[in-house]
Amino acid sequence: MEQTQSQNTTTLRDYARVLFRHKAVIITCFITVMATVFIGLKLKTPLYEARVKMLISAEKQVESPYYRDIIGMRQIDIALTQSEIVKSNPVIERAVMAMKLYEQPLNYEKRYCSSLKARLVDRSTKKLAEKLSQYTNEQQTAILFRSAVERLRKSIKVEPIRDTSLFTISAKDYSPVGAAIIANVVSRSYVIFDLEQQLAELQLKYGDKHLAVKQLRDTIEEMKKGLTAGPVSDIEAIGPASVKIMEQAQIPLEQAGPPEFVTFILALFMAPFLGVMLAFVFEYMDQTFKSPLDMERYLDFPYLGSIPRKKLRDKVVSPDFKSNSAYVKAFRSLSDQVFLLIKNKNIRSILFTSSLAREGTTAVVANIGRYLANKLGHKVLVIDANLRGSNMHKLLKLSDDKGLSDILAGEAGFNECIRTLDDGLSVITSGNSGFNPMTLLDTPRMASMMKEAREKYDVILIDSAYLKDFQDAIMTSDYTDGVVLVIDEGRARRQVVSSAIKPLENKGANMLGAVLNNRTYAIPRLIYEWI
Repeated sequence: MEQTQSQNTTTLRDYARVLFRHKAVIITCFITVMATVFIGLKLKTPLYEARVKMLISAEKQVESPYYRDIIGMRQIDIALTQSEIVKSNPVIERAVMAMKLYEQPLNYEKRYCSSLKARLVDRSTKKLAEKLSQYTNEQQTAILFRSAVERLRKSIKVEPIRDTSLFTISAKDYSPVGAAIIANVVSRSYVIFDLEQQLAELQLKYGDKHLAVKQLRDTIEEMKKGLTAGPVSDIEAIGPASVKIMEQAQIPLEQAGPPEFVTFILALFMAPFLGVMLAFVFEYMDQTFKSPLDMERYLDFPYLGSIPRKKLRDKVVSPDFKSNSAYVKAFRSLSDQVFLLIKNKNIRSILFTSSLAREGTTAVVANIGRYLANKLGHKVLVIDANLRGSNMHKLLKLSDDKGLSDILAGEAGFNECIRTLDDGLSVITSGNSGFNPMTLLDTPRMASMMKEAREKYDVILIDSAYLKDFQDAIMTSDYTDGVVLVIDEGRARRQVVSSAIKPLENKGANMLGAVLNNRTYAIPRLIYEWI
């Protein structure tokens, strides 16, 4: 098992302890991330991207301020301008009409997606079909056409090529062939649109009969005929427009974006990393005491020992203490530590308390008392001064008809309330007096009783109410040689403990040390011994 850290330095074991303590967070994070990535990949239909390389020559048959100034424009301005032109309705609508994208099946994506995504596609297709059924045939055609225009506009991207007058028009589609066709058709539609602008200016300047007008009109008609054809010759692609196709789109061989296995491998490495980060975040946010190192770090008095978490309801060990369980070993070690305090510091009476309720103080007092009485041969008296929530008599299976409250109320004598167990341990339970505990503990009878107890017993162990809500322990500390604080792992926040013991420290109480109760050992033994 983990041993007490004697120094306030952070070691590899401390980091390992954080990881093992929050292993549920790490595992949950790993499973969540991997499941999310896996489902995300299944829901993402692969896309292919094809690119056309364009040149802005800024040369046309009719002089125009726009084309005259375009050479001096910044690259980013050119890209933005061309992007808007490429995605304009005249260009996109001509491409949609040429490829008849509005006639694509509503579930077109289903041909290329996973079976998981296909169900979602079917559902969305069904909803869209129901919505379209409410309109006439002409209205349905108009809606489908506009929908195709918007889909194509979103799939188009225009990017400048740095330090050149070139830019690219890229198009994405579920089919690699479809992506190449779309990119080529859009680029040609863009060139036709540019030629149409030149034609309009030539007509205004020279009229319809001018040779240059006729030649340009014939060129536009020829380009319209080859709009949806396969790759054209380089000369035809360059053409007379002010924007020229320098490199036509080819069928992409690989999907756009990183391959699925790369994404999955990255997630495989990132998921545990994220889980570890969350583990340390939760550790930082958790302000409770979780290890002996925490107690040494944040308390100004010694750490005496720890008691492991016991799953059984019976928290009192057998009187002989012969078991080799971790629970019994821990009490043997803690009791020996208390014995050294008694011997080296000449202490005879110790008050045990906690900052919060139900931190196991009663079981700690009972077991230490039994060990000191049974194994070390001391005359030990355990006093249950927890008049707020007495539990000692239940733990030791004793009658509680008369006890400390009866002594302090003057209703019973000291010897009359003592009960002796088989192992020699003497116990005074809390009793059943109806008086206010603060009133009882503040009477001269308390000092008198403690004096009598010192005359008859070697060691006196007192179990008191918790500090957060009651002042009982602060008052009782006047009659004892020292105070031991019991802290339940993972319950009391450091600020609460510090605030709870402040009155004791201000009063000058002798803080002998602290016990970490219900301690869990996060690191498995084999790993702990290895690191």
